[in-house]
Amino acid sequence: MAHTVTLVPGDGVGPELTAAARRVLDASGASIEWEVQEAGLAVMEEEGTPLPERVLESIRRNKVALKGPITTPRGGGFRSVNVALRKALDLYACLRPCKHYPGVRTRFEDVDLVVVRENTEDLYAGVEFEEGTKEAAQVISLSDDRIRHDAAISIKPISAFASERIVDFAFRYARDNGRRKVTAVAKDNIMKATDGLFYRTAREVAKRYEGQVEYHEWLVDAMCMQLVQKPELYDVLVMPNLYGDILSDLCAGLVGGLGVAPGANLGDDIAVFEPIHGSAPKYAGQNKVNPTALILSGVLMLRHLGEREAADRVENAAAAVIAEGKDVTYDLKPTRDDPTAVGTSEMADAIIARMG
Repeated sequence: MAHTVTLVPGDGVGPELTAAARRVLDASGASIEWEVQEAGLAVMEEEGTPLPERVLESIRRNKVALKGPITTPRGGGFRSVNVALRKALDLYACLRPCKHYPGVRTRFEDVDLVVVRENTEDLYAGVEFEEGTKEAAQVISLSDDRIRHDAAISIKPISAFASERIVDFAFRYARDNGRRKVTAVAKDNIMKATDGLFYRTAREVAKRYEGQVEYHEWLVDAMCMQLVQKPELYDVLVMPNLYGDILSDLCAGLVGGLGVAPGANLGDDIAVFEPIHGSAPKYAGQNKVNPTALILSGVLMLRHLGEREAADRVENAAAAVIAEGKDVTYDLKPTRDDPTAVGTSEMADAIIARMG
């Protein structure tokens, strides 16, 4: 039976990347019917929003989407199209695997870890007050002179509810994917109320998985040092929103950068798969950008759909092409000006050929 998947090409380099990934996934052996929904800057000019309701309705109906990068408009309006999408669909878990593939030049080779980031709270909740406003003055009045009178203020909400479900998600992911341990990352020695709540909740969740998955804790600053010294020691990392955003990029750097870093945003019954990198509008239409991150996001999608053989087929083919180093984009060559580099579409062709 075919899986109906919403396909959002996005803008910038998004359309050419999704076209390449779509061809690869169609060649995987999985049966997918694509429902294409346009979003982004071009749509904003026509419909007044970069994220029309019809896109959300399609994703709610199909439960699964593959999405290219979308540019957030500058100036007023949306803070972030991606944040708006996550909030509208309650995609509370951001899953970012970081795995080294031979052929990608990095300082580390034995890295295979997963960052699980809470998506709905923390400083990214967007509860902010500009300096000099009545609301800022009210918060300042509660601070016992710990906040200067001319300060702008951001509120950091961390709830037991959101902490419990993201940590439980991390443990379930670890258990179901043969991972050995979960490490919670926060900063409770300073933020005793918010990050303290995150850790206390995580410890309670960990008790449910005793004997199945190990549980560890690290402070976020120490975790950064650990990751750049010995990343091979870590497996699944779970953390609040801001730390997750920062550490997922750090971990992507360990394995070669955003061009090889897939991602997924998941809720209880809806999943959106997308690369971590942005829309890179200056490269739009040049058939130049590495499609690996979006293709590997498609691999995550196939596994989510239960198409594990097809997922393995795509991942193994992509890994083989990268390891050979012949039909790869400029960023995967020894030097970025290598004349033997191929384009986005040609790299997809090579991956398809490897699947036979």
